[in-house]
Amino acid sequence: MRIIMVGATGDVGQAAMNELGSRHNIIPVGRTNGDYKVDIADLESVKKLYGTIGQFDAVISCAGDATFAALSDFTQESFMHGMRQKVMGQVNLVLAGLDKIKDSGSFTLTSGVLDRDPIRMGVNAATANGALAGFVKSAAIEMPRSVRVNVVSPGLLDVSKERYGEWFHGHSPVSSIEVGRAFAKSVEGALTGQVFIV
Repeated sequence: MRIIMVGATGDVGQAAMNELGSRHNIIPVGRTNGDYKVDIADLESVKKLYGTIGQFDAVISCAGDATFAALSDFTQESFMHGMRQKVMGQVNLVLAGLDKIKDSGSFTLTSGVLDRDPIRMGVNAATANGALAGFVKSAAIEMPRSVRVNVVSPGLLDVSKERYGEWFHGHSPVSSIEVGRAFAKSVEGALTGQVFIV
């Protein structure tokens, strides 16, 4: 398969790449790194990306920032950063790709644990994660041409513990190998409208 992977250089992207890279043609895409560049929060940038790459079988998104701050410190604008990046950025990948992806292709988005198991300062990410779960469940019943859409929702990755573990007291890190397998299940399997929890 020809798979566009947005956010391939991050920890989650590397987990997906390690699992799928030996079996498929992965096209790495990033905001600043990768074979191609894209700003997923900008729908026109996403459309341009797809126009440049041409036909593809699948899209994996491991991208999208959220803001970590105390609830009382948020303004509408600072809260919207995560909505534009993590939610609408990934939604844009689906919306712009619907008429570009091959029949029976798939979109796999990435959320995370915080809507299920919140931490202090994580309300923006938690809100984004919940929105993505709702999006894939609802979008799945309207996808054309047997195209599928899912979201992988990992906890704190084992390889990320040293950098982010201080935020996730009491959380058990999850295996990067298992996270990679969740992406394989989404891309190579048959399910749609699912939240794959790792």
